[in-house]
Amino acid sequence: METPAHEVEYEQMLLSRHSFLNQRGGRRKNSVMERSAYIMLSRIRIQGPMSIGELSDAFGLDASTLNRQTAAAMRAGLLERIPDPEGGMARKFRLTEEGDRLLDTEREGIVEILGEVMADWSDEDIAAFAAYLRRFNYGIEAIGARPWPRP
Repeated sequence: METPAHEVEYEQMLLSRHSFLNQRGGRRKNSVMERSAYIMLSRIRIQGPMSIGELSDAFGLDASTLNRQTAAAMRAGLLERIPDPEGGMARKFRLTEEGDRLLDTEREGIVEILGEVMADWSDEDIAAFAAYLRRFNYGIEAIGARPWPRP
């Protein structure tokens, strides 16, 4: 028997295939960063400087994966390593001015595409959809014990 959760699973699968929202190629050829960099920079921006260990805890990824991702972001000029502002031993990563600028550019491009997708939606429908997505994400974060800070 199909349940509403089956419908959600299917639609979530379909949603995850739409790389045009945040990757090169497809509709957004002018994308400025890879999806993993976009998500990592977004987290560092909202939480502040983070160490490899903090990133590992936040994303549930091993340190070697995050070392590769942060190294790539540093080569691209998006991140820089700094001493822990709170005096800890681990060095932390923070966004560079260029990282801030490109993150804003990427986000605006995604928002522009979402605006096109929802052009015929009412503001009330968009707000309700955002509220359901937030609730859905909170539920996933609670199960995974990895809450995402929000502004």
